[in-house]
Order: sequence, then structure tokens, then C-alpha cells
Amino acid sequence: MEYLDFELPIKELEEQYEKACSIGKESEVDVSDTCKQIEKRLEEKKKEIYKNLTPWQRVQLSRHPSRPYTLDYIQAICGDSFLELHGDRNVKDDKAMIGGLGKVEDQSFMFIGQQKGYNTKTRQYRNFGMANPEGYRKALRLMKSAEKFGLPVVTFVDTPGAYPGLEAEERGQGEAIARNILEMTRLKVPILVYIIGEGASGGALGIGVGDKVMMLENTWYSVISPESCSSILWRSWEYKEKAAEALKLTATDMKKLKLIDEIVKEPLGGAHSNRAETFEIVKKNILKSFSEVKNLSPKELVKKRMEKYDSMGIYKG
Repeated sequence: MEYLDFELPIKELEEQYEKACSIGKESEVDVSDTCKQIEKRLEEKKKEIYKNLTPWQRVQLSRHPSRPYTLDYIQAICGDSFLELHGDRNVKDDKAMIGGLGKVEDQSFMFIGQQKGYNTKTRQYRNFGMANPEGYRKALRLMKSAEKFGLPVVTFVDTPGAYPGLEAEERGQGEAIARNILEMTRLKVPILVYIIGEGASGGALGIGVGDKVMMLENTWYSVISPESCSSILWRSWEYKEKAAEALKLTATDMKKLKLIDEIVKEPLGGAHSNRAETFEIVKKNILKSFSEVKNLSPKELVKKRMEKYDSMGIYKG
């Protein structure tokens, strides 16, 4: 398991615990009390570290290489019922944006989300989770299909941004994202949005408009990454921690600003520390959130969604 800089005290205690337990197994010495003491210290240290995370540390956790990605959530929640759908019927199938039909218990959903890779080969294959215009057009095609058949939509946001390459701009990256935002505001079926990792810029907004927008505890959502913000304001990446603080990009900040609806708690140590528990938490939240909007008529859904986004950014002194 990989550890971040601020997690090194946890690593040391875990190594001590494993060493003490292995000594007990290999010899007749009773080390059960020592193991319990170390285990208690480990639990206390985890609580101390994870309850006092800085915005930059949460950004680091959102990028943890062991953190689950969109397909991990879908496969865990839907099992064998998931059917992936491909292509935008125009250019090609964008591997950075995945989508398809799946069942959660007895309810069918259209799942859409950005997908990152696990190693160099799959990261290149998935274009590091940065979708091209055809990815956003594929997402829109799937949302329109869901609307046609009266199926709710669930989106998983996890991207460092839309792909900024020349070919993406030539094929209308800005128009594709803007079109998705427009169409999602007036889609006549429920939309549930989950920020499961990085939620950066228009790349996140392209599938980020919903009746309910949830952020996992250790994720971020902002117009720009802390590194890019630092390089623009200070001409250096050295101030990324200061930028993360100033951007107000954490789930807590987003909730205070009323830009999201709910913070989804993660297991102690982050989503990667207990993937099975994380998947179960998200699954329950999907069913709960859907139950809150499923009885609204299409007209009421669109009206409430429009009002929700119209009210954002209003400040009363």
C-alpha cells in the first residue's frame, strides 16, 4: 500500500504492529498486550490525522493511486447487470468517458462517468481521465436515451479537466461541454451527481449538473487545480497548498457555499482504505437520494433544478 507524506506516522505504527504480531506467531512469547497497545495507538493516530486534514491533503487523498474509480463503483454496485454502451455516433468511442445501463437492487439507472487508469498503459488508454468532445457527446447521447425510457441518471465525476489538446478544440470541446450543461438542466428524469475524486473545471461540469450533487469527503471541486492556480498567480507550483486553501475546494467548503447538496462520509483513512465499505455507502446513498426525487413529475424536476442553479452565487449582505 502506498502512503502519502502526512500518512508516514501511520505507516510506522502499522509496521510495528505487523512486526509484533509476527514475533508472536514465530515464537512462544505472548505479545497480545503489545499488539493491542499498538493497535489502539494506530486508531488514535488515524483519527488525529484524518480529522485535521488541510485542503491540500484532501486533494492528495482524492488522487491516491489506490482510490476507486468510476468502473470500480459501477461493478461493485451493479455487479453483472452493468451493460456498457459505446460511441457518440459521430467521431469515435472516448475511453476517458464510460457509460451504460445497470441495476441497483430492482431499479435501473444510466451510469456515466470519467474513468482513469491504474498504470502507465491504462492511463494512456483512458487519456488520464480527460475526455474529448466525443466523450461529452457520448454522455449526452446516453442521457437522452435514459430520458426516452424514463430512467434516472447517475454520474461519477473524477477528472483533472477536459482534454485541452488542439484536436479537442478543433472538434468543439467548449461547445460540447456547454451543450451538456444546457441539456442536463432540462433533462426530464432525475440526475444524481457524485464527485468521487477530482472535480476540475468544465471537464467536471460537463456531467455535473443534477437534482442532487454529492461529494465524497476527501474530494475537491473547483474551476482550477491548486497547481495551475499557483502557477498563474505566483509563477510557481510551490504555493499549491496556499492556492488549495484560497480556492475553497473541499466538500465542506462546497456545502457551506450551497454548491452541493450532501457530503458522503468515507471510511477512516479514505475511500481506498476500505473499498467495500465505500461502495456500500455510495450504493445506499444512491437509493436514498433517488427516493427523494423519484416521485416528482418531469415538470417539477426541471423547475426545481433550474431554481437550484439560479440561486447559486447570490449574496445577501
